[in-house]
Amino acid sequence: MSQRRVLIVGGVAGGASCAARLRRLDESAEIVIFERSSTVSFANCGLPYYIGGVISDRNQLLVAAPQRFSAIFNIDVRIRCKVTAVRPSEKTIEVVNLETGITTVERYDYLVLSPGAKPIRPDWPGIDLPNVFSLRNMEDMDSICAKLQTESSRRAVVIGAGFIGLETAENLARRGLVVTILEKQSQAMPTMDPEMVVAIAAEAQKNQINLRLAVEVTEIEKTSDGLAVATADGDKIPADLVIVAIGVRPDVALAGKAGIKLGSMGGIVVDEKMRTSDPNIFAVGDVVEVVDFVTQRPALIPLAGPANRQGRLAADAICGREVHYRGSQGTSIVGFFEQTLAMTGATEKSLIRAGIPFEKVYTHSANHAGYYPGAERITLKLIFSPEDGRVLGAQAFGKSGVDKRIDVIAVSIQHGATVYDLEEAELCYAPQFGSAKDATNIAGFVSGNAMRGDMPVGSWSEWFELTEKGSQPFTLDVRPSAMVAAAAIKGTTRIPMAELRSRLNELPRDREIWVHCLVGQTSYLAVRVLLQNGFRARNLSGGFTTYEAELATRKR
Repeated sequence: MSQRRVLIVGGVAGGASCAARLRRLDESAEIVIFERSSTVSFANCGLPYYIGGVISDRNQLLVAAPQRFSAIFNIDVRIRCKVTAVRPSEKTIEVVNLETGITTVERYDYLVLSPGAKPIRPDWPGIDLPNVFSLRNMEDMDSICAKLQTESSRRAVVIGAGFIGLETAENLARRGLVVTILEKQSQAMPTMDPEMVVAIAAEAQKNQINLRLAVEVTEIEKTSDGLAVATADGDKIPADLVIVAIGVRPDVALAGKAGIKLGSMGGIVVDEKMRTSDPNIFAVGDVVEVVDFVTQRPALIPLAGPANRQGRLAADAICGREVHYRGSQGTSIVGFFEQTLAMTGATEKSLIRAGIPFEKVYTHSANHAGYYPGAERITLKLIFSPEDGRVLGAQAFGKSGVDKRIDVIAVSIQHGATVYDLEEAELCYAPQFGSAKDATNIAGFVSGNAMRGDMPVGSWSEWFELTEKGSQPFTLDVRPSAMVAAAAIKGTTRIPMAELRSRLNELPRDREIWVHCLVGQTSYLAVRVLLQNGFRARNLSGGFTTYEAELATRKR
């Protein structure tokens, strides 16, 4: 095998994994990583938890030091070196050593671009004031921690309620700060569907975090005792430090100047081998524009898992192996105090944008056998094709076991599985770990019943739309009387399931009956009774529990 010289711009997940994989495949290759920061490979996702003290040793965040790359992998790592130009016609790059200021020109056979993404910093007045931070790298983390050591750090405003925003807010609160979260959208975690994130508001309130939605920031001001974040509605929230966490953009400056093709979403366009428009240049990680695995549309998915896989694939391709990147499906998870939220595949919002038909169901199942102490509810939304039952996406939240269910469904999506496959999935069961009918199976059963016509499904979103137009469906509540007395929906007919068979004469045969209970199980039984007695009926998926979540999204 002839010696090849591979230069990698940027480390962390994509670049570092590419370098390590290259060495395992090719002992003779000359591999050089150029990293503009002082850390070549670190745990980006752990930064908020060091700020909060959950991770106490800073060195635990360093996945691999430059010395390890050199000693174990025989890879030349040059930290504090910034690549300033790529010249594809000459197959060279220009590098500035940030410590010495010396510029050099480096030749390559193959170049891998892994510069990552840059935090979005809007041009608000005051965005560059002291104590206004982003959180993207170890240097950002160190700056925030230094500020937190001062006596004046009592109040924090976090702008953005996505992954980093929520995690940072939680950890600042853990350190005793008074925290306010401002989110421009009408929901937290905008990547998910709105009814699936209502638990965040309750969790924020329980932990004395002021979560404010649909709030637009206009300015950050310096005041006599710190900072103030001004909003479009005229409010000014005092702060000692501000964290701007409203997302990231692919860092495509190098690629753009070099004439490498960029996509409609603003990332570098790559093929299934992670090769760019130049055959000798590859790109991986947050800088690339990928294909959404479900919708087959261009997407930006800045996650560590896809970046690692892309780095490995690029190394394989450079070494002549036949590889194919399947696309990304955005499998992700966030913890916010006691709540965990996770998702995989398409959301309802993304399918509507793509014009792809779908059906959805909601289930509220225990994370393990209910009779075993400590069982907690998992709320799961499963989205599937009404044509063949193929699973398109899932979202879930709860206190325990959310990750397991979403991981199972993530693999199912990759293999084109249907809701019928979820029905048949054989999963671990012991009372402390799961149930004989796991929450994943339950989602499959409910969806399978809908596909077969055994349980026509109604959604609360559709119910609200009809009701707001003055056409509220005939709605039947089959919960026990005591439960109905505690909370009921105006305009519904109430017949407990135990009395339904004897009171069928009270129901209309000329209208479709939309049935609900607390979580959807009893109402399923009621729908079966009604259908077999000549009525038209559908089950309001997720029951009154999902109704409350949907109602909460409409009150904003």
